[in-house]
Amino acid sequence: VLLASQRPLTVTNPFNNPTNSPAMARKKNKEPKEEEEVEEEEEEEEEEDEEEMELLQVEVGDIVKLKQVLDETVAGALLDNVSLPEDHSLDNIKLGIMTLACAFAVVAQFSPIPFPECRPLLGLCCCAYFMLSGVMQLITTFLDKDCIMITKPLEEASATSKKEGECGPPSVPKTNPDMAKHGLRIRTNLPRFSEFFSLIIEFQGVPDSPFVTQTWSVGQFFDGEGMFDEIGMMDEVVAVYERFASGKFDKEETEADRQTKKQQ
Repeated sequence: VLLASQRPLTVTNPFNNPTNSPAMARKKNKEPKEEEEVEEEEEEEEEEDEEEMELLQVEVGDIVKLKQVLDETVAGALLDNVSLPEDHSLDNIKLGIMTLACAFAVVAQFSPIPFPECRPLLGLCCCAYFMLSGVMQLITTFLDKDCIMITKPLEEASATSKKEGECGPPSVPKTNPDMAKHGLRIRTNLPRFSEFFSLIIEFQGVPDSPFVTQTWSVGQFFDGEGMFDEIGMMDEVVAVYERFASGKFDKEETEADRQTKKQQ
């Protein structure tokens, strides 16, 4: 009995077990935290994706707003998805004309010369303002027409991007080498009281330019509540551009073709 009572007691240290060590305990504590952080990041990404995928709603009875949304989508598809370089030359000219017109208006409004001595100056400023406004109207009517965007030739844009160290435009397609020397003229048309929206791509400044055209019903991209399928519209626009880049041009419709369509 004495020997049994004097037998040394064995005390197990819980920290000798590697699974019960403080370091291991810290690791176990860290793992749930890391999992929680990963879950929170995934939830945030899902929320961002939902915000980005939020559809645009348009009043389909408002033809002006409807065409504005479609035009912006066409331009966005060609600038962002295809990376075509936009030519702002004509836009800069129009901005310069209207800036000059506004300068004449400011002089007429805030001239320090008292009335009626300022009558000649007022007459000059008014004439200049209306002349410049008339020039703007002529540019819009005879130069812009139904054009929503003009792009630069790919060779010129590529050289400019290399100098500035920016990401360049797409390479010149072998099936359509003229794109290296000529920019593109992007035209759209949505006749009043019509459901059909047309896109025309042709060369800028080339007489009787080859072209491609595509017509869609706006009901293809808008539902009854006016929710807009922007991604679907962009994919269709890129497909039309690829058709132009591959050299698969459309033929100009003749009077005989129009009569055949009417008969059908």
